[in-house]
Amino acid sequence: MTTPRPGLRERKKRATREALREAALRLAVEHGPDRVRVEDIAEAAGVSPRTYNNYFASREQAIVSAVTADREERVAAAVAARSPSTRLADAVTEAVVEQYTNPDERGQEALLLMTTQPALRVAFLASTADIEPPLAAVIADRVDDAGAHTARVLAASVAAAVRIALEGWLRPVRDTDTDTAETGPAGGLVVPSGSPADQLRAALAPLAPAFDAAERRTPPHAAAT
Repeated sequence: MTTPRPGLRERKKRATREALREAALRLAVEHGPDRVRVEDIAEAAGVSPRTYNNYFASREQAIVSAVTADREERVAAAVAARSPSTRLADAVTEAVVEQYTNPDERGQEALLLMTTQPALRVAFLASTADIEPPLAAVIADRVDDAGAHTARVLAASVAAAVRIALEGWLRPVRDTDTDTAETGPAGGLVVPSGSPADQLRAALAPLAPAFDAAERRTPPHAAAT
């Protein structure tokens, strides 16, 4: 099935969002996130602060969005592209790992910022919730879930698992001088720990039985279409 081309209004909105994302990250890298104002981002993108507020609730959200741009849609698209014969749990896991472990130069720059900026880490972890709506739609089609209740629960569980995996990956550094440790992902300097792919697979593994159960309830004719 061919996806309809977005209309002019939608294309303009996407272009504005992309301009704001790029301006936010560039200014954050050049000057440091704490020295970037919403007004600066809006000016660099050629829009008003009021227009900026129609797209992002904070500067941190805009900076993080430059890295996570449309990732939730790409996860859903990757699941949909898998063969119907592929186990759904495997399709979801591999799609998530694929989209969260391919950082480009821009992603590396943002990761460096997030290891030192608690507010950016909070926004980055919160962005995992965006996985739910598009993934729920794909899962609903796959398991013939007309009401999408099961699909939404599964997609929300995936989003939570991804957040937990990333929290484990971005672990706060222990302060050896004071013999205290930060207790949450929002505080202090962090150093990425271990393999993000391994962290993601471990966090998603407990969801496999639920995915399998949903597939078993799928009528044979629905699975084949």
